[in-house]
Amino acid sequence: MTTGDRLSLLVSGLGPIGKIPHAAGTWGSAVAVLAAPALFVPLPGFWRVVVLAALFYVGGVTATRTEKLLDKKDPGHVVIDELIGQWLTFLPFAAPTTFELAAGFVFFRAFDILKPPPVRASEHWLPGGYGVMIDDVLAGIYACLCLAVLHWLR
Repeated sequence: MTTGDRLSLLVSGLGPIGKIPHAAGTWGSAVAVLAAPALFVPLPGFWRVVVLAALFYVGGVTATRTEKLLDKKDPGHVVIDELIGQWLTFLPFAAPTTFELAAGFVFFRAFDILKPPPVRASEHWLPGGYGVMIDDVLAGIYACLCLAVLHWLR
């Protein structure tokens, strides 16, 4: 295994999170929520979009390589997609409360697991690891919309 292969596994799995044997995606989302107040929320809107675009690119590249290394389509090891989807959930919020962070987690996990249209179909829109990433982007958009409604109602 090359250094590049190890790096792809490390990045796509968010370090050790992808190695968790059960519910790695949920753990990846939880880590993303915990990291968001320090690493994502403080950024100005433009930089949040830049970070998400960079994560999509890097996630697509590393997920593609991880799929080949593990010889499996959308392996559970890949959790960088949860990071982008979860952070996308919080994109328009300047200072989400603890309640909103928790609600965003629940909304994103629900849409990521249930995969309502067109989330499930989107997995086939793009090749390789980008197909792994895009369904979480759409789940994140759904979760963001629900969180916006919840925020507005409060």
